Amino acid sequence: MSPTRVLVLNSGSSSVKYQLLDMRDGSRLAVGLVERIGEQTSRIKHTALTTGDTREQNGPIADHQAALKAVADELGRDGLGVDSPELAAIGHRVVHGGMFFTEPTVIDDAVLTEIERLIPVAPLHNPANLTGIRTAMALRPDLPQVAVFDTAFHTTMPEHAARYAIDTKIADRHRIRRYGFHGTSHAYVSRATAKLLGKAPEDVNVIVLHLGNGASASAVRGGKCVDTSMGLTPLEGLVMGTRSGDLDPAVIFHLQRVGGMSMDEIDTLLNKRSGLFGLCGDNDMREIGRRIDEGDEEARLAFDIYIHRLRKYIGAYYAVLGRVDAIAFTAGVGENAAAVREAAVAGLEGLGLAVDGDLNAVRGDQPRLISPASARVAVAVVPTDEELEIATQTYALVGKGTGKGN
Repeated sequence: MSPTRVLVLNSGSSSVKYQLLDMRDGSRLAVGLVERIGEQTSRIKHTALTTGDTREQNGPIADHQAALKAVADELGRDGLGVDSPELAAIGHRVVHGGMFFTEPTVIDDAVLTEIERLIPVAPLHNPANLTGIRTAMALRPDLPQVAVFDTAFHTTMPEHAARYAIDTKIADRHRIRRYGFHGTSHAYVSRATAKLLGKAPEDVNVIVLHLGNGASASAVRGGKCVDTSMGLTPLEGLVMGTRSGDLDPAVIFHLQRVGGMSMDEIDTLLNKRSGLFGLCGDNDMREIGRRIDEGDEEARLAFDIYIHRLRKYIGAYYAVLGRVDAIAFTAGVGENAAAVREAAVAGLEGLGLAVDGDLNAVRGDQPRLISPASARVAVAVVPTDEELEIATQTYALVGKGTGKGN
């Protein structure tokens, strides 16, 4: 029988998240996380879902090579080793694929070179993704390694949505355009929303709201993205946990000229000390909600700014799509913060949007509608599954006979 397992790797600058899935039914066999790589306090947490056993180890893990060796060891202890003949491929999350990569791609030297060329537009993410890929390729040089790009789903945006209004020669020379991110989540959730409505993706227009510590919105017409809130980098768009989102570019000039801040200091301010954290000192929506309940005005203002920006994007994407069949909330905040969902659509009844208070209060891990039965536009909570999306795309590519060993 052909191998049916896919190992999904998400390599960050100091962490590796991983899942092993059986693509016969999409079931998870193991999940885990290696964090604080390069520190004395490194930790690996591994759960074998075949047995329900969870193991945790603490101690120094020097680099990504050592981290993936630890992952392989943990999987091997459960009889799920990286050397197993049942492993069909390894799927890698790669944050930035530019315009060159529009679909999942089997990795070779040319692909590695192009991902490396994109480092200037994804300096925090692509280097870590490359390190994970190279380490995995050394572990299993005989196995297809597939890159699944966060940006790929958004490459269907028309030029009038993807272009910035700056000199086109300069923009083209430096690859400046709107790429968008969280693409695997937006792809998965838009399809899952159509399924929830009992329709084919090509028949549905959906606004997807991926609300986590990083947050983005997308307008999806007939299964294809036509606009998204993040741009050249993940900084543009919605108010996020620590990122500012949309900002007058002249603020940067002002901070440099008048505030005396360096470019690096401004970069840190906008990416790590802004958003909810910059507004009220907390980037956890649960803590902000608790503070609001206690009468904290700073937390209330941060929440109101967050919701105001979110509501603006809903309205804008309603106009972009012309007809909206559903709005889908997903990711950590979108799936769990009932107050955010309720506030985001409050006052938009004229657009056919409303939530049912009782339905909205229900927690669960399955896609569900939270709008009244009479609502013109469905409002849904759709848990995202980026790992399953990466595994599905990886296995579909390998199953076509593409890649090494096929």
